[in-house]
Amino acid sequence: MSYISVKNLEKEYITSTGEIVHALSDINLDISEGEFISVVGPSGCGKSTLLKILSGLLAKTSGVVTLNNTAIEGPRNDVGIVFQDPVLLLWRTVLQNTLLPSEILNLDSEVTTKRAKELINLVGLDGFEDKFPHELSGGMKQRNSIIRALIHDPSLLLMDEPFGALDAMTREQMNLELQRIWLESKKTVFFITHSIPEAVFLGDRIVVMTARPGKIAEIIPVDIPRPRDLKTMGVPEFVKLTQRIRGLLYAESTIA
Repeated sequence: MSYISVKNLEKEYITSTGEIVHALSDINLDISEGEFISVVGPSGCGKSTLLKILSGLLAKTSGVVTLNNTAIEGPRNDVGIVFQDPVLLLWRTVLQNTLLPSEILNLDSEVTTKRAKELINLVGLDGFEDKFPHELSGGMKQRNSIIRALIHDPSLLLMDEPFGALDAMTREQMNLELQRIWLESKKTVFFITHSIPEAVFLGDRIVVMTARPGKIAEIIPVDIPRPRDLKTMGVPEFVKLTQRIRGLLYAESTIA
């Protein structure tokens, strides 16, 4: 039984000028619990639209989307979301920003404060609990954003280009950090990226999408042992996978 099931999903928009935009077409996807799914595709192909439908923030036009055998019809407490912009509240500290979702959900403060401190230690932000966003580096802000999404212990973590604004070295460090967090927590992760090497490095499977209307061109398994390190990017299987995905994406852009 799939933990996340997407069947015959369609999504259309109507623009302000009355034009109908077909964003997603015939999306079918099954995701197992604890699986790390990477998603790549051309800009505007509907990756973020699919993520928002999974989050319950955006309604589908047709099809069936379920999480743990329950239809996704709106925002859910068992989902955490991380965007490219950390969106930390400037007047709140690392600890306070981490605790924000638990306050909104009115969870036990003693329990969540203990969990927040454990998460802060997990991502190496111990000693920065009382620092404000302007006192943090880009990587530290994104770490804060990730643990904020984990504070209420969601079963599904949705990540939309979370490292896209970081420099190359920090991005590599965050890939290693996220892999470590995932290996410890075993959350189900749906991870959107424009970086093919990042998708391969992190994913159990890679969903390759076509240009709009977004369809799934291929789902590619990544049979590379974990934990993976930066040397993994040089092994023949890794290089072969990145070339295969790049070929699919370039073929799509040529067709488009």
